[in-house]
Amino acid sequence: MSDGKDETFELFDLKVEVTAPEGGPIYCGAKPGDHFELRGEMLFLPEGQGFSIYSLASVLPLLAAKQRPTHQNDWMTTDAEVACPDPNCSTRLRITRTGLRRFNHADTTAVPLPGA
Repeated sequence: MSDGKDETFELFDLKVEVTAPEGGPIYCGAKPGDHFELRGEMLFLPEGQGFSIYSLASVLPLLAAKQRPTHQNDWMTTDAEVACPDPNCSTRLRITRTGLRRFNHADTTAVPLPGA
């Protein structure tokens, strides 16, 4: 329900891509270039490609913060790579903001905005 107030907010779409140094050992089953995309709350993988749940677990806590606009001096704005959780694996997971998507509060929750 809207009373004419803007109830929208924006989140960044994200791409999380596997990178690795040339010849570095990989134990997580990934290949450089493997990736997934996060659009709103929905995670998308290319057809036929998997992604390690352990690698996913290493970036998952950061994704909601990376989706939101942050101050230019905040480390969340500048830092983009997360190490594979296996200390013997050379991969990194690069988080890139790929676009901005607008959402309506009422479409994302049953909880009304204050004063609505």
